[in-house]
Amino acid sequence: MEVDIIVVGGGHAGCEAALAAARLNHKTLLITGNIKNIADMPCNPSVGGPAKGILVREIDALGGEMGINTDKSHLQLKMLNTKKGPAVWALRAQADKITYPKEMLKTLNSTKNLEIKEAIVDDLLVKDNKVYGVKLENGEEIKAKAVILTTGTYLKADILVGAERTPGGPHGEKEAKNLSDNLRKLGLTIQRLKTGTPQRLKKSSIDFSVLEREDGDNILRTFSFDTKPMYKIEDQVPCYLTYTNENTHKIIMDNLEKSSMYGGYVRGVGPRYCPSIEDKVVRFKDKERHQLFLEPESLYYDDIYLQGFSTSMPHDIQEQMVHSLKGLEHAEIVKYAYAIEYDAIDPLEVKPSLENKKIENLFTAGQINGTSGYEEAAAQGLMAGINASLKLDNKDPLILKRNEAYIGVLIDDLVTKGTKEPYRMLTSRAEYRLLLRNDNADIRLREYGHQIGLIDDMRYARFKQKLKDIDDLTTYLKETKVTINDKELFEKLNTSPTLDSVSLAELLKRPEVKINNLRELEKIPDKYSDEVLEQVEISIKYAGYIGKEEREAEKLKKMESIKIPDDINYQEIPNLASEGRQKLDQIKPMTLGQASRISGVNPSDIAVLSVYLKRLS
Repeated sequence: MEVDIIVVGGGHAGCEAALAAARLNHKTLLITGNIKNIADMPCNPSVGGPAKGILVREIDALGGEMGINTDKSHLQLKMLNTKKGPAVWALRAQADKITYPKEMLKTLNSTKNLEIKEAIVDDLLVKDNKVYGVKLENGEEIKAKAVILTTGTYLKADILVGAERTPGGPHGEKEAKNLSDNLRKLGLTIQRLKTGTPQRLKKSSIDFSVLEREDGDNILRTFSFDTKPMYKIEDQVPCYLTYTNENTHKIIMDNLEKSSMYGGYVRGVGPRYCPSIEDKVVRFKDKERHQLFLEPESLYYDDIYLQGFSTSMPHDIQEQMVHSLKGLEHAEIVKYAYAIEYDAIDPLEVKPSLENKKIENLFTAGQINGTSGYEEAAAQGLMAGINASLKLDNKDPLILKRNEAYIGVLIDDLVTKGTKEPYRMLTSRAEYRLLLRNDNADIRLREYGHQIGLIDDMRYARFKQKLKDIDDLTTYLKETKVTINDKELFEKLNTSPTLDSVSLAELLKRPEVKINNLRELEKIPDKYSDEVLEQVEISIKYAGYIGKEEREAEKLKKMESIKIPDDINYQEIPNLASEGRQKLDQIKPMTLGQASRISGVNPSDIAVLSVYLKRLS
């Protein structure tokens, strides 16, 4: 058997990679250990959240599937951080763990050029440092022009509960026990990481009457720019809030040595920004309580996910911990929490295109690159699928810049700074986050999606019409004036009148004036959509701040335009600091901008390198 592209792993990264490759007209084979686990959600039953929600919007803008699939399958949808500025607004959905994978599998099965095979990959077929296929556990060899590894947490995976260590992936599935050892033999650096998941509780055993209820928004929303809401506001399923307490913390501290991590049984490094509950209690001793969410997993079964209570404590201690929580005094645990260790590669050995530096035509995406989370995995999977396809078509890779997308920040952080713990996307990681908003992901990225071929002409035409509407409305607001004689208008807007005439755009810059107020007062045409109104309002209200970030981004753009030759010899460049020389030689940055972000490369090194590159040109 021979195909163009093999995708190994059917998680969120694998689904996006396979769909992108197949849609870009490459014969694609998706190999997964268990077809029933395709697009599985082994941990939290949600998609989106701070920064992550913007990743999903960017995936959709480029032509990926996660946003569309979430719109088909969510139980609740909510915009977070709306009391703060638009730079941190983010959509979050409670996903149905049955419907989400079911809908994704349906999409995969109906996609031309895409075949799914159930098998375990044991090794890569490599010749002259170039991959040409994979070898399965049963000895079968399948040839391909490119391979994308999206193995999730299955590489030599171990489940940890207390002192017990059991080989296996999520749900106790069979782990990929040989692949990471074979990757090491091929010269790749392998590291050990850890993550975890909390308990699932029986819904009927919880006293919801004493818990704080968290409902979805009373405004219909979608992740995708191309789908319409498929749900009713009143049908959304609520979440609930509870907290740890003094008794919870005492149980944890009294039994700390029984946890896998504090008992010395963990070998891998866990996630800093999604720690276990015992880690939270130890690290934040000044906190009297920690917030926990009770989230529904599906309409098809009764489990409730205890978000924020991840642990590797033995089962009897978990019983005590759960029963110490308000509303959960009699809760029945249907699935105990556990930690999971797995192998990953060093992302410093990966190019910004997600192709491996040591093995040509080998791409990696998701947790194998050291990330944590469905959204980070899906974003990398999409980019790996795109860039593997572009490479086979002899085209330049798509490398998104830090001022263009959170996807750009994510990949640049991985391949430039590396990670020794599961990496999670945070708004604080993006220096241009006012440019990288939830509302404008399509404006930033849809052109790329169309150029590549993942956004068809119909979707692109709708996008172009939206841009025209934004321009038209902005012009209208700037040209339409009001005067001091419009007393009734100023009163209804609850804002002070001006001595001279003022444009509606200038009026909209006032904090108390909202664009919906102007629409309700029939001061703007009624033909514009809510997303056009939102885009125009943000652009006008935050014009000064946005302009400042755009000017800063221009400086980055200039440095990113200065390419560094692949064959550059840093040993020949005089006056580089020894650490800078070592880091530049190790990471081999593609541009001067990327070089400037490498830890250990100081400004004087960049100045020396800049002069050297000018002499070469």
